[in-house]
Order: sequence, then C-alpha cells, then structure tokens
Amino acid sequence: MAQIIAIANQKGGVGKTTTAVNLAASLAILKKRVLLIDMDPQGNATMGSGIQKNDLVYSMTDVLLGEIHIENAIMTSEVGYKVLAANRDLSGVELIIAEKPAREFILKEALKEIDQQFDIILIDCAPSLSLITVNAMAAVDGVIIPMQCEYYALEGLADLTQTIDRIQQAINPKLEIIGVLRTMYDGRNALTRDVAGELEQYFGSKLYETVIPRNVRLAEAPAHGLPVIYFEKNSKGAISYLNLAAELLKKSNAKKG
Repeated sequence: MAQIIAIANQKGGVGKTTTAVNLAASLAILKKRVLLIDMDPQGNATMGSGIQKNDLVYSMTDVLLGEIHIENAIMTSEVGYKVLAANRDLSGVELIIAEKPAREFILKEALKEIDQQFDIILIDCAPSLSLITVNAMAAVDGVIIPMQCEYYALEGLADLTQTIDRIQQAINPKLEIIGVLRTMYDGRNALTRDVAGELEQYFGSKLYETVIPRNVRLAEAPAHGLPVIYFEKNSKGAISYLNLAAELLKKSNAKKG
C-alpha cells in the first residue's frame, strides 16, 4: 500500500509545486513507483512533468466528478513517474461536488482502487483551503510543508498547522505533519538563520536536515517541462532534492521499523 503525502502550504510562492515535481522525480530515480497528483487548477505540476495541461483527455476533474475510473486518468510521464494531471477545469469542480454525499472523501475512495500499484503518492495542493484541498487532506497519511525562512512564512505556518489540526480532528485522524522543508534557502542571510533556528526549536526532528537552496537551474527547469534532475543533474537543486528523497525514505523506513 502506498504512502500518500500532500505537499501543502496556504502561502503561495514557497516552492510547493517545485518540491512536488522534483521530489517525485528523485524518488523515481531511487527506484520507487511514484504517482504525482496535481490538485491545483493552475496545473503547474502537470506542466512541470512535461505534460501539456490544455491537451488532457482526462484529468483530476473527471475523477472527482466520478465520470471516469481513476486508473484511466493516470498518465505516464517521460520523467520516471506517473501523473494524474489537472488544468483550469478543476476550479469549477468545487460547486458541483459540494452537493454530493461524503464530498470530502471522493479522492480517498478513488485512491483505494490504485494505491497498491505505487510506493508513494504525492499530491500537489493549491495554496488555499478549498474543498479540493480538503479532499487531498482526507486521503493522505501526512503533509510535507515547504516554506521559506522569512517572517511572514512563520505566520502562515501557524495558520496551516491549525488547519491540519482541525482536519485531523474532524475528518482524518491519522493526518500529521511528516516534515517541514526549508526552500529558497540562503544561509548567508541572518533572518534566514534566525527563522531556521525557530523552526528547529518548534518542529525538532520533523524539520528536514536537507535544505533546498536558491538555484538558477531549479528556477529554469519548469520552463522546459522537466524536473531539475533531468535538466541539470549536477546542479545544487537536483542534488538537494535527491538528498530530500533519501531522507524521506530513511525516515519512513525507520517509522515502519
């Protein structure tokens, strides 16, 4: 059975989709069977995986509306992992499924059909607490939170942890924060170091040792529809996400043991 993880932060521009795409690619490089689910109507994780969001035959929208079996919507990318893609059609789904019974659990039920086929399922969530995001949170084992080490990010993190606590109590008792990932990291900056210290105090072992640096190649790769490891495998960004994948697997194995 797959470990199902949401990549989430209610604050935009923190490297959430970058993390989802590059962690998926790195886990695939490490011989894991990976499915990346795009649950953001912007479809950036879809595009970053080399799939044209405007040319989709089936997408996340069709799955949530119950119009197609989830297996038929999964696509094979050219970068080592499978993708359940999304585009702007997803933004209109919420009003339709709001009337459905057990509307928070549509994705959870769909994933039961295919979770044996994968080792890890990553879900790239939109930076908002919509019914679509709640569907993701109801389906997962835990959340990875990417964040920049800046003051406003700390405020956003407090809001997100409260949201996770509420969903845990009301919908998904097993939901937990698996890890907090420092992105766009510049250790020369005093504020960055101060915020990193606060995160370490608050989250302890849940703060990943791996940090993702500011990296030009990491920023350029999405324009080519590629994870950074396929764009420039020796870049600091590529190496950092490989290290993150290894750290995630090590922690998961330790927890199982």
